[in-house]
Amino acid sequence: MHERGRVTKEELDAVISAVLTGSRLLVAIAVRSLAAAQDRVTVPQFRMLVVLSAHGETKLVTMAELLGVNSSTAMRMADRLVAAGLVVREVNPHNRRESLMRLTPEGRRLVDEVTARRREEISGIVSGMTPEQCRALISAMTAFNQAGGEPPNLRYPLGWPDA
Repeated sequence: MHERGRVTKEELDAVISAVLTGSRLLVAIAVRSLAAAQDRVTVPQFRMLVVLSAHGETKLVTMAELLGVNSSTAMRMADRLVAAGLVVREVNPHNRRESLMRLTPEGRRLVDEVTARRREEISGIVSGMTPEQCRALISAMTAFNQAGGEPPNLRYPLGWPDA
């Protein structure tokens, strides 16, 4: 970095390459973890379930914003998840023009099972790293997630568990 806190083009290229490589690995883990549920949900539909899991009951228009899709796309995704028994959608009692969505117990179970499979696979990878590498990864991924607006995982919100 230079004195003004700006990253050089070479440093930026190195970071982008590292993140792209890491994203390929994470996408592969995500796809493998969803394999058992693939007959029930697509990757974008699972993302909706994860957002509902993190946010709780959510308005359809808010869900569309959180997913970066238009409201009609979010509505179609929600319709499919309702039909699959994974989401409940109801009229907002405080504003009858709005729909509220929440996970069903089956939707919660699916999110928990897929997340457990991801956690297990990531654990296998991370267990081969040194404690110093793990701390650096926590720091880097926390900064990356914050910059991207991703809510933190609440299991270890402050980083390394013994910190």
